[in-house]
Amino acid sequence: MAERAVSSVIQYLAPLLTGEVRLLKGVRKEIVSIKDELERIHSFLEDAESRAEKGDKGVKTWVKQVREVSYRIEDVIDEHILFVLPKQPGLVGSLRKVTRTITKLKPRHEIASQIQDIKTTIREIQEGAVRYGFSTSTSSEHSSTSTSSITKDNMWRDPRLASLFIRDDEVVGIESPKYELISRLVDQNQSQRAVISVVGMGGIGKTTLAKKVYDSQEVAAHFNYKAWITVSQSYKPEELLKTMIKQLLGNHALPDEGIDSIIAMLRGYLSEKRYIIVFDDVWETDFWRSITHALPKNSKGSRVIITTRNRQVAGFCKETSVDHVHEHQSLSEEKAWELFCKKAFQLDFGGHCPLELKEISHEIVRKCEGLPLAIVAIGGLLSTKEKVISEWQKFYGSIGTELERNPNLTSIRKILLFSYNDLPHYLKSCFLYFGIMPEDYSINCGRLIRLWIAEGFVEKQKGKTMEEVAEEYLNELIHRRLVLVSTTKYNGRVEECRVHDVVREIILSMSEEFSLCQILEKENSSFNDTTRWLSMHMRYCNMDKVMESIGKSRLDTVFFFKRESCQRSPYWVQ
Repeated sequence: MAERAVSSVIQYLAPLLTGEVRLLKGVRKEIVSIKDELERIHSFLEDAESRAEKGDKGVKTWVKQVREVSYRIEDVIDEHILFVLPKQPGLVGSLRKVTRTITKLKPRHEIASQIQDIKTTIREIQEGAVRYGFSTSTSSEHSSTSTSSITKDNMWRDPRLASLFIRDDEVVGIESPKYELISRLVDQNQSQRAVISVVGMGGIGKTTLAKKVYDSQEVAAHFNYKAWITVSQSYKPEELLKTMIKQLLGNHALPDEGIDSIIAMLRGYLSEKRYIIVFDDVWETDFWRSITHALPKNSKGSRVIITTRNRQVAGFCKETSVDHVHEHQSLSEEKAWELFCKKAFQLDFGGHCPLELKEISHEIVRKCEGLPLAIVAIGGLLSTKEKVISEWQKFYGSIGTELERNPNLTSIRKILLFSYNDLPHYLKSCFLYFGIMPEDYSINCGRLIRLWIAEGFVEKQKGKTMEEVAEEYLNELIHRRLVLVSTTKYNGRVEECRVHDVVREIILSMSEEFSLCQILEKENSSFNDTTRWLSMHMRYCNMDKVMESIGKSRLDTVFFFKRESCQRSPYWVQ
């Protein structure tokens, strides 16, 4: 988010230095200096944000300071542009409506003073970059070493690990896809090597399904050579290939001539064998480019299974007509309820929900929207709570906080945040923007795209309109299973979209941390004047009163959703 904020400010400042805008005396020089400093800071940010996401609190504070000073720069420059508005109406016409909420502009000397203060703050931030030793390389040695170290030291803490060891009696709703995949794997009529990709959002049960298929009696009897490889985000092709050799050949001596000799060994060994290899948790198409050469396309009926959150990865691995992409679906309402009761009432009531808790339990299950990870984690936590309706209602009202702070539920947040952390910087703001919308709200894609463009999230690309670029952004979020398709048009294009309710709760907690978005659901709710987006979900709202209270805040955008008609168009002021 800091990288996105700094990049946005740099793009925002550039036109001011072209001579098209008559800046106040002395301000141009200061803006040039600020822009230069921001460009230097920007080169550190990918490394810094990567380290912050891994839990480095000092770096996290530094990143927050960068983000906040970027917001301050935007605010001060906006005021400066407004100050010269009468002289240059054509260049800043889009800002005219802001003047309705501002009754008095700051004097020139105060704007200059703020710019000087910003310069001082930026210098201090630069000193922090030196102190923390950030690298300007996006693939720096520090980053890779840090990632590798964290992966090895904390492997046992990985919340995805539990998916490999779920008992058969704990699994609900995978009977049909399990049977379908097994049939494809052991199909005697298909002798070509086939790649089967299992794709779906984080926590939907891809690994569980693949492991149950891999461990099934039918597959065990059909394939004599098997390997299960966990890939994850920080994989090293050579290490994965060595793991394959160990699983397939046992304690066989490994070649030390490099990756080419390892690939040659595997190809030679597997060329005449019927094998099944599972690559669990694949994140990028480059993985398949690296690994496919080690998997000979023999005519022995060999199979490769890939699990991924990214539809683009699944599509890339589909090279022939015999390859197959399985879209793993969330649980039906019936199966979701069955799984919840099995987990929540496993210690009491024989796995059945008592009558007095049925209504609130159905609300909790509905909130999980068929996501097995959320159902299992929340149901397991509630199994330890007193079976009193007031306690369960209290829990339901604070699910967002529980997801962030309750150690029994942090696995949900961690697994879903893997997808967020993997996003390129230009998609993170677009994704977090869904936090402004009410629960279960589907937004028209055309409206969403126009809002992203208005907010400055969409970067110009040669030969493409801003709308085309924004549509590519949206499609990528959909392919990554972070955004869900609500409705499609007659030509197959997405018409409306939304995010999963549990994902929305996580977005809201992150938005609060980043001072991005605040939700007001009552007219007298307290307002945090450091937030950038305000979204009001109310039955009634006095807009004059609202505008009066926010007139001197740092808000960029205000949304108002009528609660009784949240599926209709919202009002917003930008």
